[in-house]
Amino acid sequence: MREPELRRHLVEICHRLYRQGMIAAGDGNVSARLDDERVLVTPTGMHKGFITEADLVVVDVHGKLLKGTRKPSSEFLMHELVYLERPDMRAVVHAHPPITVGLALAGVTLAQCVLSETCLVLGPILTAPYSTPTTHEVPTVLRPFVRQSNAVVMDRHGALTYGRDLDEAYNRMEAMEHASKITHAARAIGPVSPLPAHEVDKLQVLAQRLGIPRAPDPCTLCNACGNGKGGPLSCDAPAPADDAIVTAVLDRLRR
Repeated sequence: MREPELRRHLVEICHRLYRQGMIAAGDGNVSARLDDERVLVTPTGMHKGFITEADLVVVDVHGKLLKGTRKPSSEFLMHELVYLERPDMRAVVHAHPPITVGLALAGVTLAQCVLSETCLVLGPILTAPYSTPTTHEVPTVLRPFVRQSNAVVMDRHGALTYGRDLDEAYNRMEAMEHASKITHAARAIGPVSPLPAHEVDKLQVLAQRLGIPRAPDPCTLCNACGNGKGGPLSCDAPAPADDAIVTAVLDRLRR
């Protein structure tokens, strides 16, 4: 897209995030590459539900202001990280989807492949440990997760998705929140079992056949299924304990 078209589309993405309840007030930030040297990004502290094309600013890949009257997003460090670590990605969306963030607060990971559609379209959804927003802690903590996932939950903060264009980056955010809603609803009723590893393998093969991109280093951080080679799933509270609590509550309700 040329710059005027990209400005219109980026503003529409911001408005869509607000309409879907994934950001509020000054939350979130969105960016898209204009070319290899320049990035169009939302300004800091501005309500994205009412942002206009004129409000957007142009920066270099390190966040230095090149064009515009407002300050670039104070969280551009995570955008810079994605563009440096994932040159295949051309757009970044950071939002605060409430169910996704709520599950992370409760210690529920989305890393397990539970829904076939989510596994196919998104791949693993990892949860990165907490880091102080707007500081250099953020890219330091996020770096390995960005290389291993196309959708990252940021503990006690929000979520980050990225794609080959703005639509793909946004659609991944929406798909993640939708998966979180289903997971939350299911866990309110009882324990949730992940897909078997051999079924996950079949979905990965299908994704490759359909041309759905995967992160460059999949599975080396995650141990959510038999394909995983990593350590803890991420969040502090283990899922089995949550399932035990749900079971106890249901047992009491049945009495």
